[in-house]
Amino acid sequence: MSTISLNPYLIFDGNTREAVNFYEKTLDGKVMGFLTFGDMPADPNHPMTDDMKDRVMHAHLKVGDADLMFSDTYEGMPYQPGDTIQIAIHPKEQGKAREIFAALENGGQVVMPLQKTDWSPLYGIVKDKFGVTFQINVPEEQL
Repeated sequence: MSTISLNPYLIFDGNTREAVNFYEKTLDGKVMGFLTFGDMPADPNHPMTDDMKDRVMHAHLKVGDADLMFSDTYEGMPYQPGDTIQIAIHPKEQGKAREIFAALENGGQVVMPLQKTDWSPLYGIVKDKFGVTFQINVPEEQL
């Protein structure tokens, strides 16, 4: 059995909630969770507008055995319709995550370096040499 799973990650510009509700009905899915940017701990160095706090940072829709994940862009980030699907890869080991990230980074561009986040011991975003964006996300240890 593989120690890596992956799923499509769809990016929207402020209408993620509407998209998730649409796909939930259209694909007979089940919403597993919504997290807004406002749900994250406040950073006094980077205050958020009320509109930004309402944007969806992460949503998870289960469709059959598949997982679809969603996010709104961060306020002010460039948004190009059509360039809105990313692939999220979930290696269980941090060493494997670093190996995959380095391979994708070769000839590509780091969007967000691998780092510890509130939801992952190691997470980063990289666009490969073909222009495909990948999110590398080591899942938190399940307690």
